[in-house]
Amino acid sequence: MLEKKSPCKVNLLLSILGKRADGFHELETVMHPVRLHDSLSFSKAGPGVQLTCSEPALATDAGNLVHRAATAFLQAAGISDGVKIHLEKRIPMAAGLGGGSGNAATTLLGLNELFGGPLDGRALHALAAQLGSDIPFFLQDQPALATGRGEQVQSFDAFPALRGTAFLLVHPGFGIATAWAYQQLAHFPDALNGRPGRAHKLVALLQTADLAAASVEFYNSLEAPALHKYPVLLLYQEFLREHGARAALMSGSGSTTFAITRTVADGEKLVEKFKARFGENNWTAVVPV
Repeated sequence: MLEKKSPCKVNLLLSILGKRADGFHELETVMHPVRLHDSLSFSKAGPGVQLTCSEPALATDAGNLVHRAATAFLQAAGISDGVKIHLEKRIPMAAGLGGGSGNAATTLLGLNELFGGPLDGRALHALAAQLGSDIPFFLQDQPALATGRGEQVQSFDAFPALRGTAFLLVHPGFGIATAWAYQQLAHFPDALNGRPGRAHKLVALLQTADLAAASVEFYNSLEAPALHKYPVLLLYQEFLREHGARAALMSGSGSTTFAITRTVADGEKLVEKFKARFGENNWTAVVPV
């Protein structure tokens, strides 16, 4: 049996540049891995894909991204054997953290390892891009700039501006469907038709040691529909900034709010203040960048 950790991410910037002819949205995004993990175990088995999951609410049939990734891998690699996969979920679902995309990418990497590396990096990337826009990012473990519909990934070394800091994550107990968030952009033309070049500007600032300057450029087009429908998320951001966060933003299509704190200890103190103000019902985590 092979076991692998499956990380999540936050978007330091997600700028939508308009609707494409193929139905996808052109975008530029700066994504950062978060050291919070689901885990996946893989073993060879009889024909087909047998998937189990610790989360009862998550389907384990062909509608599951892990199942689809495994099926696509076996077909692309010409493997007639099947696999057993168990997914242990810790990352909230429909949270904007890319947990499902990370699971799919980890499945591609895990099965390639389990079967002795039949596919090269280019073939794995092609499979990942077919499965979903965020999935290619998770084939690597560095901060990255992604363009196109998200499948063109440029990795970077650790950003000096984030050295020593921590991510504070708050999930409000409800999810936001990615498809809904993108559909609603039609009502927010400024968010739908963003300004190209913001991601490259942010990366340049993050490569300095000036987080204050970089954080001004944090941006998420999908906040427009999400904060309009769920104004509590804006309250969360304002509270976190007012109580010491260096930055606060919604990740992906939501509903997770993330903040950047100076240290892990600062993040843990801020979580206690947050719970005192908003109660214990939110899921929270503090992890070092």
